[in-house]
Order: sequence, then C-alpha cells, then structure tokens
Amino acid sequence: MKITDLKTAVIQGNFEWILVRVYTDEGITGMGECYWGAGVETIVRRMKPLLVDEDPHNIDWLYQKMVRGMSGAGSTGGAVVAAISGIELALWDIKGQALNTPIYNLLGGRYRERIRVYADCGHGSEPTPASWAEKARQAIANGFTAIKFDIDNIDPEQFIEPYHVGIGKWKGWLQGQQRPISHREMDLMISLVGAVREAIGPYIDLAIDCHWNYNTRDAIKLAQELEPFNLMWLEDPIPPDNIEALKRVTDHSPVPICSGENHYTRHGLRPMITTQAVDIVQPDIPKVGGLLEAKKIADLADIYYIPMAAHNVSSPFATMAACHVCATMRNFIVLEFHGQDVAWWNDLVEGNQPLIQNGYITLPDKPGLGITLNEDVARAHLQAGSTFFE
Repeated sequence: MKITDLKTAVIQGNFEWILVRVYTDEGITGMGECYWGAGVETIVRRMKPLLVDEDPHNIDWLYQKMVRGMSGAGSTGGAVVAAISGIELALWDIKGQALNTPIYNLLGGRYRERIRVYADCGHGSEPTPASWAEKARQAIANGFTAIKFDIDNIDPEQFIEPYHVGIGKWKGWLQGQQRPISHREMDLMISLVGAVREAIGPYIDLAIDCHWNYNTRDAIKLAQELEPFNLMWLEDPIPPDNIEALKRVTDHSPVPICSGENHYTRHGLRPMITTQAVDIVQPDIPKVGGLLEAKKIADLADIYYIPMAAHNVSSPFATMAACHVCATMRNFIVLEFHGQDVAWWNDLVEGNQPLIQNGYITLPDKPGLGITLNEDVARAHLQAGSTFFE
C-alpha cells in the first residue's frame, strides 16, 4: 500500500476543525484532525511530498520523517506539531481499516470500553452565581458526571466571550505581567465556584481552569480558597513556561494541579512529569504529536503515578481518535468535551445515536476510527474560504 494524496477541509464549529484525509492506492482513506491555529492547514499541505509513495503502515517512521522534514520550520512545537498530529491520526485510521480492527487494538488493546468525558462549560452568561449555577445544572441535565468552568475573564468590565481568555482593559497581561487577583475578584471567584458546587451537589466532579493567567503566589492563595469545594483539579494556574514555578504551586496547593495542553511532544512534557510538577497531566492529543506520542506520554506519567487526562476542543473525529488511545492508557481518567454549544456536533458523524451518552463515549468495534463523516453537514459548516478536500 502507498500513500497517493493528502487533502484538507476546515469546518467552522466553536473552533476551526481542520480535517485531514490521507488517500492510498488501495482505495482506503484515513481521516484525521489537527488542533486549530493559524497556518496549520497550509503546513499540512506542505507535508504531502514527504508522504506520497510511502507505506502508511509505518506510522512512527512517517512521524519522524515529518518532524525531520519540517525541522527548519520548527517542528518541535506549535503549528507544525499540530499539523503532524492530524496526519498521524489519519494514518492510524488507514492502518486499522487495512487490518480490519479498531485503532485501540493496534496500541496495546483497551483497559476500558467507555471513555469518561467532562463537559467544559466555559462560564455562565454573566459573572453571577445564579448564571454559573444554571450553566452547571444544564450540563448535569445532559448526563455529565464531571464539568469544568473557566475562572478567568469574570470581571464585569472584562467579560467578553464564553470560551476565550479575556484581557479587557487590564493591560498588564500584554506587558508580560501576570494578573494580580484583587480581594474583590477573589471573593467573586469563590462565590461563583461555591454556587456551582451547591448546584451540582457533592458527587459531581468539578474542575476550574485559570488559563495561565496568574502569578505563583496568587495561584497558591486561590487554590487554598477553593479547597472547601473538593475540586477534581485546578488547571493551568500560572503560565506554562516555568516548570519550577508550577511545581511550587503544586507543592503548596491543597487541590490537585493539572496542566499540559500548551506543551508539545513527550520531550516538552518530560520535565513536568519527571519533576512531578503536576498532579494530573493533560496534553491535547491532536496537538501534542498524535496517538502514539500521547501513549508514550501516558506511559511516562504512569511511572510517576501521575494520572493522564486529555484536553480536547475538537470535532467528533479527533475526539474519537483520542478515545481510542485513551482506552489503552492504564492511568487515564477523563477526556474533555468542548462542544456543548455546537448543536450539530453529533451530526458531523453518520448515524442516529449521539456519541456521548450519560457522560461517556462507547468505543466503536468497527475498523480504524470507526466513524464516518456526514459530508452534507460538513459542507454546510465549511469555513468561509476553505475547500472541501480539494
């Protein structure tokens, strides 16, 4: 079998979902998806000369070939790794179809048949306890047993969008400073999280995301103030650049600290894991290097008894690809779902049943990825200016 072509299409959901198809001379086509970002689709297309006429079964070799072939463009992080990741997902889909088995069987077999999912709620429609409590109740009504809220971007003068880090009138962030948490803001944070915990009860898991916005001392203080709410984790409390500072937060935090989505490949995550600077490691699979790279990261974390979660803002295709590899990780705990507000998220997949039911995704038993793109829905939501696998 040989690779003959590679094409893309960008679907506009709450993020841009960059879908990748890899074609072969035996008629098998693999579907992958890259993490969103400027230039990623262009980089994917630049990979084509590196892949055509290669055997798609040799996934790790092709991964290394892409890394080496794009080294001049900086292939250890950023958009290049995101592009490589999406292609790597498609190669696993081809291999599973060719060998007539689901992807998880090619990665060591599964520890679990269902993947637990947490719902990213962003935040309420306004920065008030009542609004946050209502948003939480909506997620629980949809069957989720774990949810996450963003604790940044809550100041009424800065309040912008549900799923984006806001800077509003506060200019220090632009000047390279980390946001100080005022007494008023801290009180608001505590009231919001408290309202969510009261609304969902004691047994629904609750995570809080800081989006790297705060300084070390304030992050520790925030963690201490949030201790009574029995959090699943506090995510990305400080910027991702300084692992020693992150370890300081973790060592002084009474709640678990989670990070990893802004790092690339096992090399980028290694210091965080080996110094035990986090309690939970959470890379984004179609951003970190793909399925095999995520498996290697999970195995490294498992040596240190660090649980593995997975950040995820993708369409059903990268989400299902993540499920395949998460099923093979002994230390996996939960996968993010970021599409609650995309009414047609499930419709991108052919079939009548929603992928997420009662807070879980059941693994398919079909070959490869196990799901098929609904092309009519995809075309209806094609990003302006994008072509549909042309």
